[in-house]
Amino acid sequence: MSTAPGPYDSGRERDRDEEGRARNQRPRDGLGRPLPYGTDGVARQPEGVVRTPEESVAEAQALLDAGRPFHAHEVFEDAWKSGPPAERDLWKGLAQLAVGLTHAARGNTKGGARLLLRGAGAVAGWRAGPDGLERPYGIDLTELVRWAEALAGLLEREGAAVDAAARAPRLRGGAAG
Repeated sequence: MSTAPGPYDSGRERDRDEEGRARNQRPRDGLGRPLPYGTDGVARQPEGVVRTPEESVAEAQALLDAGRPFHAHEVFEDAWKSGPPAERDLWKGLAQLAVGLTHAARGNTKGGARLLLRGAGAVAGWRAGPDGLERPYGIDLTELVRWAEALAGLLEREGAAVDAAARAPRLRGGAAG
């Protein structure tokens, strides 16, 4: 029987946010991976921010371009949680695409490919939905699905981590990574 303290016996209080909810305050790297306490990390994306759809797309694109798809996923998550229920699948699919790119950049190519294809299916399904919008908020869904399928194929063939900034999609069309 071991007498060494377990992870919850360290005497350290659990990290909590301003509202008292449990929230890990460890610093994170640009891909959202936790770093040791006391290490300089990348500033976290604030959670629960209500933005217009156009602001969400612009902020997510800037984060994707900076090689921070994990943070872009948080912007999309805020949009799906605060937006109209009819758009939830769109924003959730976009978040899945960003998380797929995150996993691909971290070297989890199998999981990355799976999430990219799941996200592509969600946005393609939304495009084919009752509104049938091809470019909601200027997002080129057809190109985004092509990007995700191509990157998933590359991950499945090569099985190597990718550079998130170099492979970032262009949400509103144009050349994608």
